[in-house]
Amino acid sequence: MRTYSAKTTDVQRAWHIIDAEGLVLGRLCTEVATLLRGKHKPMYTPSMDTGDHVVIINASKIVLTSGKADREMVYDYSGYPGGLKSETYANLLDRKPGDAIRRSIRGMLPKGSLGRQMLKKLQVYPGAEHPHAAQSPKVFELPHAKAR
Repeated sequence: MRTYSAKTTDVQRAWHIIDAEGLVLGRLCTEVATLLRGKHKPMYTPSMDTGDHVVIINASKIVLTSGKADREMVYDYSGYPGGLKSETYANLLDRKPGDAIRRSIRGMLPKGSLGRQMLKKLQVYPGAEHPHAAQSPKVFELPHAKAR
């Protein structure tokens, strides 16, 4: 039996809408990373982008458990001496909730050009409004991420 390798012409991308209201950040991000990579499809190939498009709404209503919002830090380094900036997840969620979700998902994707290509298929919106109704996305229920 030969090993199957997906071709770019075989890939069919679906659109998923995920409502993040009350969901835990880490559990949401693992499910979204699986959708973006395409690991939920039988034609998954590790060296190719076979994933779907994901739209996350209500990003400002995401939850971090057991006080992690105030305890965990987010770091940005400019590359220059003294260029390290840090803030808590609670501050980042108040300021830019989409960035908190995007950077968590980005860490779960492959590093390099393949991961950057997958990350382009992710759209995060802080409210319930989004401009992707024309793509006829389906609402995706996360199997493992329960609302708290």
